[in-house]
Amino acid sequence: MAARERLLVIGGDAAGMSAASQARRLRGPDELEIVAVERGHHASYSACGIPYFVGGVVDELEQLIARTPAEFRERGIDLRPRTEAVEIDTGGGRVRIRSLDGGGERWEPYDQLMIATGAVPARPDLPGADAKGVHGVQTLDDGVAIRRAVEEGSPRRAVVVGGGYIGLEMAEAMVMRGLEVSLVDFADQPMRTLDPDMGAIVAEAMRGIGVRLYLGEPVEGFDTSPDGHVTAVRTRDRTLPADLVVLGLGVRPAAGLAEDAGIETGRTGGIVTDRRMRTRAERVWAAGDCVETRHLVSGAPVAIALGTHANKQGRVAGINIGGGYATFPGVVGTAVSKICRVEVARTGLNEAEAAAAGFETLSVAVKSTTRAGYIPGAAAMTTKLIAERRSGRLLGAQIVGEENAAKRVDGLAIALWNGMTVEEMTGLDLGYAPPFAPVWDPVLVAARKAADAVERDMRSES
Repeated sequence: MAARERLLVIGGDAAGMSAASQARRLRGPDELEIVAVERGHHASYSACGIPYFVGGVVDELEQLIARTPAEFRERGIDLRPRTEAVEIDTGGGRVRIRSLDGGGERWEPYDQLMIATGAVPARPDLPGADAKGVHGVQTLDDGVAIRRAVEEGSPRRAVVVGGGYIGLEMAEAMVMRGLEVSLVDFADQPMRTLDPDMGAIVAEAMRGIGVRLYLGEPVEGFDTSPDGHVTAVRTRDRTLPADLVVLGLGVRPAAGLAEDAGIETGRTGGIVTDRRMRTRAERVWAAGDCVETRHLVSGAPVAIALGTHANKQGRVAGINIGGGYATFPGVVGTAVSKICRVEVARTGLNEAEAAAAGFETLSVAVKSTTRAGYIPGAAAMTTKLIAERRSGRLLGAQIVGEENAAKRVDGLAIALWNGMTVEEMTGLDLGYAPPFAPVWDPVLVAARKAADAVERDMRSES
């Protein structure tokens, strides 16, 4: 009888527990022992739901938790919260772990190692950045801390630093909690993954819900009280009083543990894997926010922190660890967000990214409505398409609008995935009924306008 193998998983959220679960489906406890360590209090939770928990849209913390450690143990997965991996010894096939509740340190052996350490929030190296009341947003513990600060500290003024997805969603959460909210970003627009014309629509929407925007203003420091609590955010141009500060500066792959062990990382800072999620180290796999992957439009390595990618990559790794065969092909960079009534979506490359990748582009932006104009509830939306000159291949798309506008990006992501041209897209057989779309869907209108632009450009050169 073959000896039982041991899978050790570092990280108990989307990628790690997806891998553990898939491996368990393929190999029973008699074949494969599975141990997972997670330094936080919670595992297998929705980090994307944190702004909605802070804002009160989600009432109970448990609503964000998919499975508890007890539920994993019932499935033969030994999940250990409050346990941190501090060193990987690939030569010896072991990991040094530390109990964060006073249990000391010890070495844990492995036959297969799954690294799913996630990402860490960017924290500025500025005076006062570690003050009380300055919060990052990455783990469920972070969300609990921010909600407790709002409910128990009775703050009046919140400053959000950073205008990406998390920054805008947290600004909305603070508005919903009745705080005076300011948002500061060194860039001239929120949502830098959008083109400036689309970002301007988002900025207008943010001002419309009462958020004061201070754009193009780098933060230079944080003022604190004698007891070490934040009192203000200092930018290049002003000082903004603050009882609570939320950092929405994005995240970077938490790959330091792997890098210290000699496991290769790429130019994005993420762990390098093959399509099966294997690292260059023997018997070591990685998935989720800590890895880099391939952008299917530009061909460049990217690190995009999204639960959708983490779950898929973890599933692929788990299937392979379990003896099956699966691959993760890459991403096209699809993302959606919602700021009060305004929905924002993007996929593929924006104009700057396309230029950096060496493409010559044409772009169109089309205003339309989400439903037939005569149906109550029809709302405005703008769809932007970016196509390659001459070939007309779709390179990217952006949507800003209201009432079910954003999910139209899924059709555009499928077109990108399959390398369609905007001319080919004009014939897409999309669903139509007046409550759901105008007779000419906004995606089809934008595709037709883009195809016309490509054709005019070709004629001008002939």
